Amino acid sequence: MKRNLAYVLLLMLAAVASCSFTNKTFENDDKDKLLLDLITYVLEKGHYEPKALNDDFSVHVFEDFIDVIDPTKRYFIASDIAEFEKYKYQIDDEIKNTDITFFNVVYERLMERMGDAKGIYKEVLETPFDYSENESISIKYDEEPFAANRKELKERWRKQLKYATLGTYDSKISHMEKEVVSTKKHENGETIEVLDNVKFNDDHDHSAHTPEEAEEESRKSTETTLDEFFDFVNDLERKDWFVQYINTIVDEFDPHTFYFAPEEKEKFDTSMSGKFEGIGARLQKKAEGARIVEIISGGPVWRDARLEVGDEIIKVGQNGEEPINIVGMRLDDAIKLIKGAQGTIVDLTVKKVDGSLDVVSLTRDVVELEESYAKSANIIKGEEKFGIINLPKFYVDFNDYSERNAATDVAKEVERLKEEGMEGLILDLRDNGGGSLKTVVEMAGLFIKDGPIVQVQSKDKGKDVYDDKDERIQWDGPLVILVNELSASASEILAAAMQDYKRAIVIGSKQTFGKGTVQNVIPLNNMLRSNEHGDLGAIKITTQKFYRINGGSTQLEGVKSDIVVPDRYSYIDLGERDQSNPLGWDKITPADYKAWDGYINYEKTIADSEKRMATSQQIKLIEENAKWLKAEQDETEISLNFDTYKEEKNKDKEQSNYFKKLTDYDSQLTFKSLGYEEQLFTKDSVLREKRNRWHKNLAKDVYVEEAVNVLEDLKINNIKQGKLASVKN
Repeated sequence: MKRNLAYVLLLMLAAVASCSFTNKTFENDDKDKLLLDLITYVLEKGHYEPKALNDDFSVHVFEDFIDVIDPTKRYFIASDIAEFEKYKYQIDDEIKNTDITFFNVVYERLMERMGDAKGIYKEVLETPFDYSENESISIKYDEEPFAANRKELKERWRKQLKYATLGTYDSKISHMEKEVVSTKKHENGETIEVLDNVKFNDDHDHSAHTPEEAEEESRKSTETTLDEFFDFVNDLERKDWFVQYINTIVDEFDPHTFYFAPEEKEKFDTSMSGKFEGIGARLQKKAEGARIVEIISGGPVWRDARLEVGDEIIKVGQNGEEPINIVGMRLDDAIKLIKGAQGTIVDLTVKKVDGSLDVVSLTRDVVELEESYAKSANIIKGEEKFGIINLPKFYVDFNDYSERNAATDVAKEVERLKEEGMEGLILDLRDNGGGSLKTVVEMAGLFIKDGPIVQVQSKDKGKDVYDDKDERIQWDGPLVILVNELSASASEILAAAMQDYKRAIVIGSKQTFGKGTVQNVIPLNNMLRSNEHGDLGAIKITTQKFYRINGGSTQLEGVKSDIVVPDRYSYIDLGERDQSNPLGWDKITPADYKAWDGYINYEKTIADSEKRMATSQQIKLIEENAKWLKAEQDETEISLNFDTYKEEKNKDKEQSNYFKKLTDYDSQLTFKSLGYEEQLFTKDSVLREKRNRWHKNLAKDVYVEEAVNVLEDLKINNIKQGKLASVKN
């Protein structure tokens, strides 16, 4: 490496901290104003690409803050927004002058309107809903205007509450006792028809036995949920809302820059150590709930395997208690409901990617670090044997790098696979959200002789090139890298380097996640010589950007696969491009590198794979499923007529069942654990079960099947057979 990354970072942070910060004297709201002054100062001096505080910036903050605190437009009315409009072009000036008038005005009005809302929803829920009426609701709230007056606002609440009760009503109706005709033999031998009362087996409430009772119970349930929601909101203090305002400003710079209030900073520190309790998922705020954007390997969601990226959590309950609807709730507050102590149960009402609703109960737990480590298996196809290594993240022990890290572990697995006769290797980086940069550089070096791996550029500084200087190659045979839309950061660096060198063929989604930036955490207390306001928290700020050795950034565009294979997310917006205010793609000068010359007809191998993909029935079914999921997500007009609702729900269920045959696929490949692992099975039945589950899923995986086909082609078109070097230490 040309310069040590930690050293460069130290210089950058020192430069920010040493700049002259003027601790102004404030008459009112002292801590809030000091916090605003500090954060904007750090952003200006330390952010990789600071934003100009101008009228455009002011407009974005204005619109985004209103959207954050009232996403479903059920509090403010049009006259409120008109009153706020006078600040629309003044927020930038307020920030420069450490003025928080806009926040104060909006906050005070929000408290007033939330008080009004309590009365409105009570009024609405006093009157029964008519589910036979032909009406609908648009859930594309960002395109809806604010209500003109209280009457319109009440009508908006009526539709939203009717929509909220519809699912509950359906559940209670479908579980009521029904009279059915059955045929029975009388004791004299005569056949007669008998009316039977048949009760459906279900754990839910069966107290509603008529549509009228079901409707009433649904309203009561919704009222209880809203009561609990507003009780929760009432516990929030002014400072909680001010943190939301600060983060609206911070978020304008890029989606990965974030202010941590003191208590949140403690949670962040704990999560970085890998020892945190919860469900093991990262969430993103959406108008309809909290969307799952990342599943943490080894966590409860990962182990349970019923939730997936793209699912939206809309209600949260605690161990069988009445769930709280989190639609319209701040993301931080929703997360507080979802998180909890190890061993406790959380009930999540989830809108699945396919539009269906499901309740998933999870036991909160710590993340099992063992599940984030590299694991490998033999793939047997006829007389051929290939290897696959699954790497969930680029992990490292920050206290002792030599103790355990992803690069060393992958090197061990490669050597073990070689000893068992591997003829080609698949490195599976799907769903790998990244991690340690150092491990990426070392891991890339396992597959090339030497040369640059990634370029890193800091603000106002030249680029740094990170090289593999070790000329030994551990594996110079056929190599395929699997990626998807959730392969991010360090995963993209490795895939990009191997692609630029033409060392591996990348198979997967049209592009990877597209996170090509680096963040660092700066404690704000370090910025002051004296501080009478206590802990001020910290800011996570984007300070650097990654670039491929060919000069292109991995930011936003990610890595485009050599062989594009559709998956269920193909038409759904995921990744950096679906985040707010992402930094753009750009290009710098390429590094000095030479493409690997180990393959003959590299392009032909890719072309042959594309031909196979074009004729695969499984691929066609996956493509069909992806298009259906996109259509489901684009459907934003929801019928509030029960018969229409049921009809659409049944159609969706029928279609969803149709696509379940995707899991029936059998690649006819055999997957087998390595010898050392099979010896462990005699004492560890849990490990055996985990590996059996993994192998079973791999056998149904058309992407792995095609990766094996590509390895076969590369084996034929590989000029370095039998010339594998010793393992790197």
